[in-house]
Amino acid sequence: MNLVINGDKVEVPNRVETVDNLLQHFDLEQKVVIVEWNETILEKAFYQETMLSNGDKIELVHFVGGG
Repeated sequence: MNLVINGDKVEVPNRVETVDNLLQHFDLEQKVVIVEWNETILEKAFYQETMLSNGDKIELVHFVGGG
């Protein structure tokens, strides 16, 4: 499946069917992440049920601590 992630065209395996699967694919499931899916900010409660489709636009924002 082809997605647009943070402005870049990215091909992900067919097993990546949901937003939750996408976060697992990129090892982000344990991080604090804001997900925008087709210009809609998703609540974490909807990550497992939000199905991805070819061409979806995803923005992933995660926070990095530092000093």
